[in-house]
Amino acid sequence: MTGGTQGTETTQRTGCIVAGGGPAGMMLSLLLARAGLEVTVMEKHADFLRDFRGDTVHASTLSLLDELGLADRFREMPHRKIETLGMRIQGTLLDIDLSRLPGRHKHIALVPQWDFLELLASAAEAEPTFRLLRRTEVLAPIRKGGKVVGVTYRDEEGHVRTMHADLTVACDGRTSTLRAAAGLHPRNFGAPMDVWWFRLPRYPDDTEGLEGVFGVGKAAIVIDRGDYYQCAYVIPKGHDADLRARGIEELRRGVVSLVPRLADRVDELTSFDQVKLLDVQLNRLRRWYVDGMLLIGDAAHAMSPVAGVGINLAVADAVAAARVLAGPLRSGNVSTRHLALVQARRWVPAALIQAAQRLMHAKLIAVAVSADQSVGPPKAVRIITKVSALRRLIGYAIAIGPLPEHAPSYARA
Repeated sequence: MTGGTQGTETTQRTGCIVAGGGPAGMMLSLLLARAGLEVTVMEKHADFLRDFRGDTVHASTLSLLDELGLADRFREMPHRKIETLGMRIQGTLLDIDLSRLPGRHKHIALVPQWDFLELLASAAEAEPTFRLLRRTEVLAPIRKGGKVVGVTYRDEEGHVRTMHADLTVACDGRTSTLRAAAGLHPRNFGAPMDVWWFRLPRYPDDTEGLEGVFGVGKAAIVIDRGDYYQCAYVIPKGHDADLRARGIEELRRGVVSLVPRLADRVDELTSFDQVKLLDVQLNRLRRWYVDGMLLIGDAAHAMSPVAGVGINLAVADAVAAARVLAGPLRSGNVSTRHLALVQARRWVPAALIQAAQRLMHAKLIAVAVSADQSVGPPKAVRIITKVSALRRLIGYAIAIGPLPEHAPSYARA
């Protein structure tokens, strides 16, 4: 076999197996390939085309693309720039201006995730040690003496095969097969809401940017995607079936009550077939590794959609993992100490962001879905609207975040 694996039909080996071709998996694979290491990505789908995935690429990730020499290619992709974040919270307007961010990128980019992943994949495919196996589903880890030494997988023709590796990295999301097989169970912090995702038309004379409205009993986020709006409508946790039973007209009324300017287009919602459910989860593993296997991204810490930080946190995990593990992989001596170093590096940012999301859930989202007419905007929101330094700090926390990662020297263009 070629492109980062060798062996026969019955015995295959690579340096690193990456399970899952999402943001964490593709970024890690690109960096390891640029280090000259054999890496094989196993992606169970034929392509990256899944609608209503996180599409926000924040300033920290944009700076990383600059360092990797991918900025020009990124700019060629269709995307929108978000320079202000407008939120109306129980009648109080909160504007977050990103123009004061440090560095070159003073905005958040909205780009279809499939385009972003194809960008990373095409860059990685320029490296001779990289291989992407599409329509390939990882089934279980292979263990030898208590250590993970590879995986069994189902290939695109439906055959079950095995591949061995010095390291396996689980980037297979919040329902991670490898995590379950390893007996690792995340601590669940709960969430008061789920989210309905749907599209509505956007007209040329509409205002640009991102708009959020948190009312009493309901909330919505309207994301400008150029020729359409990607809309998130917040519902109480576990109430999807009950609310769908009330009919699509009630959803249309709810949208218009929050964002009246959409009244002339909500009739485009004709069926709940157009409305996708996001089961919101917020959890984190206590330990992100076992001997021979590391978990990063959503497999290690599922994030709430609040502030849209999931992609960027997953990418940062991948960068830290590549920096720590490239040397040990090159020498064929990856130990649990190295894997623990990756977790130690990335645990604090994940924990800090999740703590902020939990606070938002408790103080903002829970109020929005409670229908308690007596509750007004949180006191903290009223203070933030009056203090520009706090608004700048929030902008930094969202667009850059704690402990941003930078490309290793070996991977820079």
